Amino acid sequence: MMIEIFEDIVCPWCRIGKKNLEDALANFTAEPVEVHYRAFQLDPYTPTEGSPFREVMHKKMQADEDRLNGMLQQVTQAGKASGLHFDFSKVEKMPNTLKAHQLIAIAPKELKKPVVDALFKAYFEDGKDIGQLDELLATAEQLGMDREKTKSLLDAKEGLEQVEDDFEFARQAGVTGVPFFVINRKYALTGAQPSATLLQAIQQISAEQPEENGNENE
Repeated sequence: MMIEIFEDIVCPWCRIGKKNLEDALANFTAEPVEVHYRAFQLDPYTPTEGSPFREVMHKKMQADEDRLNGMLQQVTQAGKASGLHFDFSKVEKMPNTLKAHQLIAIAPKELKKPVVDALFKAYFEDGKDIGQLDELLATAEQLGMDREKTKSLLDAKEGLEQVEDDFEFARQAGVTGVPFFVINRKYALTGAQPSATLLQAIQQISAEQPEENGNENE
């Protein structure tokens, strides 16, 4: 089975949805599963240098300070229920995530999940500006990727074509919100579904397609 997750690194529900999927897969033994991370940008027009987080959120959610704080608290509690920590008091920037997606694309297969996890943590727990090259390189280096080689690849736009292909696939598929899960290129689930819901869906799809062996390529 192949599961593709369309997500944006600045989307808290994507982090929660990803964790819920992992919890579901921990209880799924019917067949091997390959998880692939696909790029999506909630706002591709975010300036390269980023924008002030709260200013963006006030405008996007049409919320005053009290209402916005309530929304962020709701996310924090949902994250806690899934075993994740969020600290929005540290988040100052709404970054452009194009280079972050590019980093995920060029990461070795065995490091893709750790890179995604590290970027989510850097942004939502540590308040790092993951739109900045130095922060991305620091994350890559911490995970064992060569800093200078990674910089050269990013500067050469390596992986960018794959990222743009993900954007185009999402457009063609009518994806307007994330997280968005595509299973075996046939079935779709949207939103940060509870792990039990995800598990039930995966089990049902697996039972309906006993011949599939999960050996599909990216």
